[in-house]
Amino acid sequence: MKGIVLAGGNGTRLHPATQVVSKQLLPVYDKPMVYYPLSVLMLAGIRDILLISTPDDLPLFRRLFGDGSHLGLRMEYATQSEPNGLAEAFLIGADFIGEDSVALVLGDNIFYGQGLSKLLQRSTVELEGCTLFGYAVRDPQRYGVGETDGAGRLVSLEEKPVSPRSNKAITGLYLYDNEVTDIARTLRPSARGELEITDINSEYLRQGRARLVELNRGYAWLDTGTHESLLEAGQFVQVLEHRQGVRIACLEEIALRMGYITPEACHRLGEELSKSGYGRYVMEIAETIAGRKPDAGAE
Repeated sequence: MKGIVLAGGNGTRLHPATQVVSKQLLPVYDKPMVYYPLSVLMLAGIRDILLISTPDDLPLFRRLFGDGSHLGLRMEYATQSEPNGLAEAFLIGADFIGEDSVALVLGDNIFYGQGLSKLLQRSTVELEGCTLFGYAVRDPQRYGVGETDGAGRLVSLEEKPVSPRSNKAITGLYLYDNEVTDIARTLRPSARGELEITDINSEYLRQGRARLVELNRGYAWLDTGTHESLLEAGQFVQVLEHRQGVRIACLEEIALRMGYITPEACHRLGEELSKSGYGRYVMEIAETIAGRKPDAGAE
């Protein structure tokens, strides 16, 4: 499976902060926002990743991640000149996807929970058509909402419904088989002039090949599209990291634990950041896994 991080858009709800830098490069506590969605793809076992952003911001992402080899990844980059909808990612990335299935994650979404990696890996293996991830919210009227039957199959999708049939909001993580590129090519722009991801999901639903995996109370899903939600996300990460002594979305640690890089390579990455607490944590994790210290118990 290939992975796409969609990190485009103008971030207008976060102006003036995003008038000079991509929203997805703003910090969420101790690391850039884009670390969080990228970590989700890594936890799913995905190593071939395309990052899509604006012409102005793409060089900054290249500077941050390079070709991804230091994390055991193969990173590619592509431009979305205008915010023409989420589904355009599959047209932009068609050559990258090739004959593979694909996971799309939005660059401003944060997912967290014990066992998340196993859930994601199982979902990629069991993929048949389209898999969405639902999260219970108290105000489903603000979201796309999915209704399921007892087997987890989608039976309805609604976009910002006045009277929702469920409280399961559709999150910014989507898994598709290879047919998604063909479906994307058939889409017509909405009234807003955008290619809507809901139209793709609705086509899989029509075919009877759409499934919703519920992220239960053991998981957290946050988006960071407003000043308030950005601050709340940073506070969430700070509290968990300070209480548990671990780092959420630490790409170096994930690469090490997934077997993408060696403890020695991980330690060198930590040394490059050793003046920060983040860098020292990476070094400690590398030493722990290399067997030079007792395991601190971090996942």
